[in-house]
Amino acid sequence: MLALVAGVSVPVLRPALATEPAQQALSATADAQTLRLPLEIHTPETRHLFQVEVARTDKERARGLMERRDLTADQGMLFLFASAGDRYFWMKDTPLSLDIIFIGEDRRILRVAAGTEPFSERIIPSNGPARYVLEVLAGTAKRLGFGEGDLVVSDAFDLAPGE
Repeated sequence: MLALVAGVSVPVLRPALATEPAQQALSATADAQTLRLPLEIHTPETRHLFQVEVARTDKERARGLMERRDLTADQGMLFLFASAGDRYFWMKDTPLSLDIIFIGEDRRILRVAAGTEPFSERIIPSNGPARYVLEVLAGTAKRLGFGEGDLVVSDAFDLAPGE
């Protein structure tokens, strides 16, 4: 089986996503401890691997990728919520154009809001009950060919969201 990593096909050698337990995947950033874990999006043709920062608390979710000026093609941020519900995002204070991917309780993509406008205060709705939200660079969903109904897999889904 092949996986696409930043647009390059590489063999998938193991079914597990993480080589270490999710609780031990803390890495230091300039101002806080940020949880980072692998995440895969499974399409009928292949799997796409990302390294995502996990936003579990209200504070982490509110900050998101605001003021972030760089993100690589295989990076993103995964927002965890305690239950599925209508989600509303915006791009205020976010200089990067993003694809915002709303994911249901069943871990399948509900909607891709592609190519969001940096710094916009326009509300971007999930258009259905989303339990998780993934942000990646704009154009990623189209470039890699994933969309509604595709499966998202990560050990991050087993973590409890915080307050």
